[in-house]
Order: sequence, then C-alpha cells, then structure tokens
Amino acid sequence: MKLLIINGPNLNMLGIREPSHYGTETFESLCNRISDYAVQTGNEILQYQSNHEGDLVDKIQQAYFTGVEGIVINPGAYTHTSIALRDALSSVKIPTVEVHISDVNSREDFRKISYVRDVCIKTISGHGTAGYFEAIDLLLEGNK
Repeated sequence: MKLLIINGPNLNMLGIREPSHYGTETFESLCNRISDYAVQTGNEILQYQSNHEGDLVDKIQQAYFTGVEGIVINPGAYTHTSIALRDALSSVKIPTVEVHISDVNSREDFRKISYVRDVCIKTISGHGTAGYFEAIDLLLEGNK
C-alpha cells in the first residue's frame, strides 16, 4: 500500500519545541522510525513536512494523481485554522487519519477545534509519536 505522512508547521522542531507537550524524540528520529516501519510492513510510506499551508494543499492534491491510498496528517496549527487543508482532503477522497502528538482536547480551548476532523476517518490524539503508527496500522487494516 502507498501511504503519505504529512506534517504541518513546527513539527520539524520535534524534540526542541515544548518537550512537555510533544516529547523529546526528534523529527529526524520519527521519520527514520516511519521509514523502518515501511520496510517492516512491506509498504511504501512517503513523508512530507512543510511550514507553508499552500505547500501542504499541493501535496494533498498531488497524492490523488500519484496513487496514494491513505494519508496520515498532523496539520499542526493549521488544524485549527485551515479550511484549505480541509477542502483539499475532502476533494481527493483518500482515506485520511488525523494525528496529534499531544492531547489537544486537554489543552487550550482553540486547540479543540479541528477543521479537518470531519473529512478524516479517525483522529488519534495524545498518544505521542506512537499515534503515527496507530494511524498507519488503521489504514493498512482498512485496505485488507
């Protein structure tokens, strides 16, 4: 199966930014673990990170034309602001799982709002970086 992992703004700062919320694992380490998991499971898992909303929209749209069968997205702060990401996900109709490292529902009120949630098949929040692997497994199971 061909999956795409999309990480939004500031996720490249994992391990540096607010470790009390996001842990100490670096972004590079997470990406390496996801790549290793792709090999272990025999799947193609592409990874992309950008701090720019339009780049994320472009990547979602490209996924439609390149045979991506599932998306795992951590939109970062765009979760709470981006109708553009929501509309892009809705347009491509690729099964998508929303992931958040921290438990957004136990944080500030604005973090409880997700513009992408209604176009995702599931939201995984507060499971740390393990949430990415839960999301990947969910998409792989749905493809069997």
